[in-house]
Amino acid sequence: MYEPIRTKSVHRMADDDRNQFPHRSREEELDIQLAGHLAALLAVTDELGDAAAAQRIAQQVARLRGAPPARHAGLTGADPSALHRRAHALAGRALVVAASRADTAAAILAAERMDAHAAVLGEDSLVGAP
Repeated sequence: MYEPIRTKSVHRMADDDRNQFPHRSREEELDIQLAGHLAALLAVTDELGDAAAAQRIAQQVARLRGAPPARHAGLTGADPSALHRRAHALAGRALVVAASRADTAAAILAAERMDAHAAVLGEDSLVGAP
């Protein structure tokens, strides 16, 4: 009485598509996110001319990406206080992701950078405060 279904179920087709594309694990996604935040922090740190801090950040980015990061070429003449605020915010983002990922080395570096930029801006540091 009823005609048989001749096409695949829509739900079945969606399951088939899921297996055709590579998927990353949560840890891989966090690695990518952390490397991105640290690379942005590296660009601002290069802009500020802090070579020692930039080298430490570059080492962490290289560890996460498996390749050395691109470096900032030159100074743009941006307002240093704005750069320090931007670097503080980026270090904070990196700290959150590093903590989520349980990456102690990156978390310590990010916390140190937050403290350094907060000190330059004359703000009280929240990192490590009792």
